[in-house]
Amino acid sequence: MVREGMLRRELGLVGVTVSGIGIILGAGIYALLGEAAGLAGNAVWLSFGIAAVMAACTALSYAELSSMFPVAAAEFEYVSQAFGRRAAFVVGWLILAGGVLSTATVALGFGGYVAGATGVPIVPAALALIVGLSALAIRGIRETVLFAIAMTLIEVGGIVFVIFVGLPDLGSVDYFVMPNGVSGVFKGAALVFFAFMGFEEMVKLAEETKNPGRTIPKAIVLALGIAGTLYMLVTVSAVSVLGWERLAASSAPFAEIAGAVLGENAFAALTLVALFATANTALLLLVAASRLAYGMATSGSLPSFLGRVHGRFGTPWVAVVVAGAISSAFLFAGNIAYVANATNAVLFLTFMAINAAAIVLRFRAPGAVRPFRIPVSIRGIPVIPLLGIFFSVFLLAQLDPDVLALGAVLVVSGALIAGLRG
Repeated sequence: MVREGMLRRELGLVGVTVSGIGIILGAGIYALLGEAAGLAGNAVWLSFGIAAVMAACTALSYAELSSMFPVAAAEFEYVSQAFGRRAAFVVGWLILAGGVLSTATVALGFGGYVAGATGVPIVPAALALIVGLSALAIRGIRETVLFAIAMTLIEVGGIVFVIFVGLPDLGSVDYFVMPNGVSGVFKGAALVFFAFMGFEEMVKLAEETKNPGRTIPKAIVLALGIAGTLYMLVTVSAVSVLGWERLAASSAPFAEIAGAVLGENAFAALTLVALFATANTALLLLVAASRLAYGMATSGSLPSFLGRVHGRFGTPWVAVVVAGAISSAFLFAGNIAYVANATNAVLFLTFMAINAAAIVLRFRAPGAVRPFRIPVSIRGIPVIPLLGIFFSVFLLAQLDPDVLALGAVLVVSGALIAGLRG
């Protein structure tokens, strides 16, 4: 039995790291490689490298803050400590909105793969996925992570497979061909930054992790480093096999790479890997959203019933059910791709707040215990979070005005709710 209101601490460094790798790899690389190649050409590997550096700046801020405040409420707690509870509520609200929308979007991606392979309609397949994943998330964090580890191994296996498939063709192309010049490489970096998202979800597992103040920061650095390395290797392999023109024209580049070298059976196998990747990402997004809702409920910022913990399984079952139900509702929203793109704006706004919080707390709480500390400071100001803010603004500038408008609506609605709740 688990004491009422307490989550069960089951996770160590390996579990948290693999969960992070699973959500970072996710569906992004499978969906974005072709489009990024169209922007950056054979230098698409450089776009992934630049995106990794941009992501690392904010990831290090998350690492320091999670070492100071290892709680499930994560961003809410960090911003609350730096700027107060009303600002924290707005950020928490944005992250929750982004979490449920992202879960719905990835579930629809899963449904699209199922529809293509079996003819089952997209929405019913996506709905079945969310229901099944919600049941698994309620059953226990240990079971959830074991499932995620298995799915992540399959995801990584697919990427490693493509890397090895391309080995005989290494050196067959010029890896610095940039059809759109250096600007194309930077536009590609802005696009594939989305493939690195997921490190911010890892901090929400803090209350289910052993020694979280040290484990979570290490896991963030390891997960982002491993994912970034795999991304750069697989992009070099991809352009070696197909070249950037064929990659850019393909809607399923990984499967096409395997098919070009090994035939139709390999094409089908990589399609199956993509199914596992989307299911795994949806699961981990759902878990992260429910943990944030639980953390905000236990702090009094959301209704208390969201903080209920299952007496047997030690999971925030009400928060899981609510997050799953809202995500399911968005499956029927119509143009979910547009709505989901607004979550990118939401995340960039959140990243600005998190980096700013890391800077402010260096002055507001200089003596606080920091098991992990961001390196490089000038006159007490950490430089890397400043770069994180700059990159977040740069990425925001790449988004369409209508997407930014919907992101602004979410910000204003969160601010209004914060004002009404006092």
